[in-house]
Amino acid sequence: MAKILTEISSELKEFIAKQKVFFVGTAANEGRVNISPKGMDTLRVIGPNKIVWLNLTGSGNETAAHVIKNNRMTILFCAFEGKPLILRLYGTASIFHKQDETYHNHIHLFPKTIGSRQIIEMHVDMVQTSCGYAVPFMDFKEERTQLKSWSEKQGEERLENYQKEKNGFSIDGFETRITGSDKK
Repeated sequence: MAKILTEISSELKEFIAKQKVFFVGTAANEGRVNISPKGMDTLRVIGPNKIVWLNLTGSGNETAAHVIKNNRMTILFCAFEGKPLILRLYGTASIFHKQDETYHNHIHLFPKTIGSRQIIEMHVDMVQTSCGYAVPFMDFKEERTQLKSWSEKQGEERLENYQKEKNGFSIDGFETRITGSDKK
């Protein structure tokens, strides 16, 4: 049976810290709904109702565009090993880029990653747990290294140019404000 909670308990914080993957759901008022899988060591619970996660350079930047348009966000975790559990965090998010002070206030929480592009801060207003009985068991083998290797090969300047070219707009044409020049 699903349980609704008002905050992230210490048990759930421990569960989150052990997860190797989480899924982020966002949507603007119009256009496509986006669900992004996230991995690596990129999420921190910093309070009973607040998380931050590091958004890495990718082929798109839907999350940023959606948060600017409509700041609703859902994060999903699934237990792929051990006791079954599905955990959803519902709330509102703010996105911070390298030119923002808040980005620099939180970046120390994560391992240094050259492909870092944004930090998302989420205020969690509802926590839901459910059984997860249908989620399969899966063994974690290892982190993929391609993103890190690719980012290091690009270097800071080429990465910045890639972000400007490939991450400036969503697939629906919404701005992501990745460069800061279009900040409102």
